[in-house]
Amino acid sequence: MKQRLVTEENKKWWTLAAVSVGLFMIMLDNTIVNVALPSIRRSLGMSLGQLEWIVAGYALTFAAFMLTGGKLADFVGRRRIFMIGLVVFTGASLACGLAPSGGFLIGSRVVQGLGGALMNPATLSIITATFAPRERGRAIGIWAGVSAMALAIGPLVGGLLVEHANWNWIFFINVPVGVIGFLTAPIFIEETRDQSAEQRLDIPGLVASAIALFSLTYAFIEANTYGWTDARILAAFAVAAVAAAAFVLLERQQRAPMLDLSLFRNRTFAGANGSMLFVGLAMFGTFFFVSLYMQNVLRYSPVQAGASFLPMTLLIILIAPRAGALTDRVGSRWLVGFGMTMLAVMLFYYTQLGAHESFWKILPGLLIGGIGMGSTMTPLTAAAMSAVSADKAGVGSAVLNSARQVGGSVGIAVMGAIVGSSTTYLGGFHDALRVGSLLCLVGAGVAVLAVRKIEHPHPAPQHQVAVEA
Repeated sequence: MKQRLVTEENKKWWTLAAVSVGLFMIMLDNTIVNVALPSIRRSLGMSLGQLEWIVAGYALTFAAFMLTGGKLADFVGRRRIFMIGLVVFTGASLACGLAPSGGFLIGSRVVQGLGGALMNPATLSIITATFAPRERGRAIGIWAGVSAMALAIGPLVGGLLVEHANWNWIFFINVPVGVIGFLTAPIFIEETRDQSAEQRLDIPGLVASAIALFSLTYAFIEANTYGWTDARILAAFAVAAVAAAAFVLLERQQRAPMLDLSLFRNRTFAGANGSMLFVGLAMFGTFFFVSLYMQNVLRYSPVQAGASFLPMTLLIILIAPRAGALTDRVGSRWLVGFGMTMLAVMLFYYTQLGAHESFWKILPGLLIGGIGMGSTMTPLTAAAMSAVSADKAGVGSAVLNSARQVGGSVGIAVMGAIVGSSTTYLGGFHDALRVGSLLCLVGAGVAVLAVRKIEHPHPAPQHQVAVEA
């Protein structure tokens, strides 16, 4: 196959724009669904547990296949896997919008998560392969800003679509975006891959990790239905523990493991992933139940609930890119510690909310949370990616995003279990927020203790990547 060398200068920012479009779409679907949940519940006659599966099923599959997506991106080709994931995600979005039942919708969301798992690590590995180390923080800052903006703006977009069209359009909106992304990807994205290792898929590792994640999430979500001491719930926890142990053993012995455990010998990489896990645990469940609180308790319309998140959205858009540039100069450690502490303050503040609050009582928490999210996501991402070599960028990206998605799927289940175990929604909601606040503080401590600045002492040379003609 003919090879040529090109510099990054001509296309690198167009490349960033192209992958950001795909990233925006898949991250939007993490939160756009939240404000539509009451409408979906009425339309399809779903239970609270089934509603949790709509969100957790997406996050769960996203997490379970992320490492495989990263591995495929490195070996098969990052652009190719990005485009395959785009096709899967777009097709599943169409199926979600056409869903005739709750079970069909959950199944389609699971497939949608698979498409996202193929796309997401490819986006970050393409950026890492395209930008030189000294510019990478800025590029990742924009990447993380797009990701955070999509997460934050999702509720507003969802509210507008639900109120002025119907809930099906929160999925239909992905179809034209996906088509445009597929057509433009070959123009702006060069193909790159890791040529240093043997191509091999770790099927046993994939199966073990998927079983562990599914069993753990199932146990937390269904415990309130069947009871914590029910045989099937205890069995699910046991299966999760055994599968997780099997996964670790398999990865230690595989010649080409899905998860290279040696990456975690790097203190910064391990610390960044640990902190990201706590971000997911605390924040995914929070967004889920805050949206339900606004609509079911405060009686907000979908648009009002979505618009309420705008102050947080604007702060994230403003802060995340600047946090990326600052990370290049001072490192990630204290930025992440500060950001996660602010998230903890936001969650604790919301434990004071009652059943008849005005928006002005909610606003301070949104502002604090916007500062916290904007200060956290970019430095965490930059720290993790600076700790891996460019040829391992796909796997490194996949590990980081898996940490967030694993935390998110488990976080929704845990928060749901706490809310469901209380005699009143507000009481359970406040308990869940207290737990989330504590998790954020733990994540801040992990970052401060483990994350260190990676130095790049030599001036960045003209960066080159091998691409296919």
